[in-house]
Amino acid sequence: QVQLVESGGGLVQAGGSLRLSCAASGRTFSSYAMGWFRQAPGKERELVAAINSRGKNTYYADSVKGRFTISRDNAKNTVYLQMNNLKPEDTAVYYCAAGGAVAVVTTGYHYWGQGTQVTVSS
Repeated sequence: QVQLVESGGGLVQAGGSLRLSCAASGRTFSSYAMGWFRQAPGKERELVAAINSRGKNTYYADSVKGRFTISRDNAKNTVYLQMNNLKPEDTAVYYCAAGGAVAVVTTGYHYWGQGTQVTVSS
């Protein structure tokens, strides 16, 4: 079993940057693909970025390509989401998730964090 704890959210002005972190418990972190999802009020949870277990393959939603970067440090059991040039439409609760392989749907992930709020002001 894996427990996930996100941190790094907050309030930022449009054009600013934030770095989210997701710390995982357990010795099997390196065997999981990791994803960052977000959910805005009244909207479905959507995949923002994902990375495979070794960190060699990544996936990004079109809306964040060129602005967000996902990375992981398996020695620290942590996955990161660097968010640059933030826009008001990036405002959402951001969740990290662990699964067997990179997937674009929520059902592809078995473990979830509690979420961290990101608010981008215009």
